[in-house]
Amino acid sequence: MSDQRQSFDSTGESIEVWSVLRQERTDINLDLDQKSSAIFKKKSDEVAVEEPLEIRVNHRAVSVTMRTPGHDQELALGFLLSEGIIHQPGDWISAKHYPRNEFGNVIDVFLNPDLDIDFKKLTRHVFGSSSCGLCGKATLDSILDLAPELACEGAKYPLEKESEAGSKSESAWVSPEVLWKVADSVKNEQITFHRTGGLHASAVIDSAGELIVLREDVGRHNALDKALGFGLINQLLPYKKKILWVSGRTSFEIMQKAWAGGVEVVAGVSAPSSLAVALAKKTGQTLIGFLRPGRFNIYSGAWRILKA
Repeated sequence: MSDQRQSFDSTGESIEVWSVLRQERTDINLDLDQKSSAIFKKKSDEVAVEEPLEIRVNHRAVSVTMRTPGHDQELALGFLLSEGIIHQPGDWISAKHYPRNEFGNVIDVFLNPDLDIDFKKLTRHVFGSSSCGLCGKATLDSILDLAPELACEGAKYPLEKESEAGSKSESAWVSPEVLWKVADSVKNEQITFHRTGGLHASAVIDSAGELIVLREDVGRHNALDKALGFGLINQLLPYKKKILWVSGRTSFEIMQKAWAGGVEVVAGVSAPSSLAVALAKKTGQTLIGFLRPGRFNIYSGAWRILKA
């Protein structure tokens, strides 16, 4: 097949593919039985771009992740936030692409010299895939050890827990109608997904259902890092009384990253994992799964949901 690609932008490429369709036909010689045959046609299709990004801190490489190019500064800063290296705008001086890398796949974050950097917190190997950010963690034990540390030693943006809020009705602020609105409306903002069908998304929405930011990426954890980086750059953190909507399943890492940004409510399109539920209960987060127009499941923090 000849290469007839046409580049659209950094998030999608047009390529030549085979489109295989099922065609129903009536064969008169076989008593009008319905038969199917495959039709092969050439067409153009767009695929999501996936490229490596090396994240450096003060010229020191700390991670390589497979991501969709775009919003790399947000991605790097959101990653460092969720890893506990930085917490606020004053913690870094700049974040910019390394000029000697012609492909734009290296970004260097320069931190405030007064910041005490604990590089031991960056327990990732050199490589992390786009499908699972925690695949780059050193061992499974380091993942399990992280949960109680996050839950028990306090956060930069500590969340109110049910024991503190009590059962008072005024503590509830999330409307089911808003969640259903989000489930339906946020899909219209996934522009590159509609063109390629190959990207995850993370969106931050306020209590009225208005979109604050949406980011897309081949990696669900990268999309969330970008949304966190946006909040960090624009001084919107913590995302107090905000809803994080995520495409796909909700993993432990999604909950950990959301917690690092002060997100109280996480709503996923698909199911949460057992570790995600356990962490949500420890941190006091509200965790919602299977969010669809007209229905959803609550796995933790039901006290934040307004009752009719």
